[in-house]
Amino acid sequence: MTESLESQIKEQARQLGFTLVGITTAEPPPHFPAYEHWLEMGRQASMDYLSEARARARRADPKLILPGCQSIIVLGLRYANPELASEGDQEDPMAAQVNGRVAAYAWGKDYHLVMREKLPALVNFIEGQTGQIIPSRWYTDTGPLLERDLAMRAGLGWIGKNTCLINPRHGSYFLLAEILLAYPLEPDPPFETDRCGTCTRCVDACPTHCILPDRTLDARRCISYLTIENKAEIPADLRPAIGNWVFGCDICQTACPWNQRFAARGGDPSLAPRPGRLHPDLTLEMALSPKEFNKKYKDSPLKRAKRRGYLRNIAVALGNLGGGKSLSVLEASSQDEEPLVREHIAWAVNKIRKKKK
Repeated sequence: MTESLESQIKEQARQLGFTLVGITTAEPPPHFPAYEHWLEMGRQASMDYLSEARARARRADPKLILPGCQSIIVLGLRYANPELASEGDQEDPMAAQVNGRVAAYAWGKDYHLVMREKLPALVNFIEGQTGQIIPSRWYTDTGPLLERDLAMRAGLGWIGKNTCLINPRHGSYFLLAEILLAYPLEPDPPFETDRCGTCTRCVDACPTHCILPDRTLDARRCISYLTIENKAEIPADLRPAIGNWVFGCDICQTACPWNQRFAARGGDPSLAPRPGRLHPDLTLEMALSPKEFNKKYKDSPLKRAKRRGYLRNIAVALGNLGGGKSLSVLEASSQDEEPLVREHIAWAVNKIRKKKK
């Protein structure tokens, strides 16, 4: 029996490194009204690109992105499990005693660069199998799509209480990507069961209480937003809850039983941890010049925060960690060229000095 095109596509996707792959239609996503309500409540914070009229219309109808779209392939690229992947083989995470934390997806190469190689390769494979040029578009969180909605409809998992897509066999440590095709493919059945049950571990674990009862989150309080997308000051009342996170956050995922039981140790080799990324030495990071920052994080997700945002985060982390070493590092950088950094250094220094009294 000849293998179906859908099966060939899935096998090729796996060979390219994708653990999850499913197919859905180009129909409007089922939770778009919930997304509209989320925007109306202002929970997108300063991410104005999410509420822009043209982008909202395209999120409501994928066919506005690719006229003639008939199928959407949804893929999941696994990254390292932050609870199992240890930096111990590379360095002692407690050696400096002033260490930060970085979300696991950002430990290696920027996933946008990785997807830029894998997604076109899969499109080329499909065109080779069909013998025709197929109009297509591909994205990984860069296009106006409700990715988790499409993933759920493609059978890859359900949207958990922490708002992440959870796969019952692999957990939630995945980066999602989509390929829109003006070509008919047989869709997979949607994932229709909610397997969170009565569990609220992610909700209870969140230090800033940003997870809401309707399976959305308030970005204005989310550590990932505050340390990455937020380009302004971090609200003073939320700074203590950020702890030593300097880029993103994994707390609601590490609390999830599905990750604790089923998430694999490693991810795609391109996303493998680089030295110093799991527990960056804040005594060194705080001293990075603009040139040094750009060179060090050239192909890393951390560059998205820009130097001023990253050092802002480091100042908050040092203030929360406290101690004489943190204080001396902060004082040495108190005249940084960026006003945003200086303001957060002043806050951190004040916090440490108050605690010492």
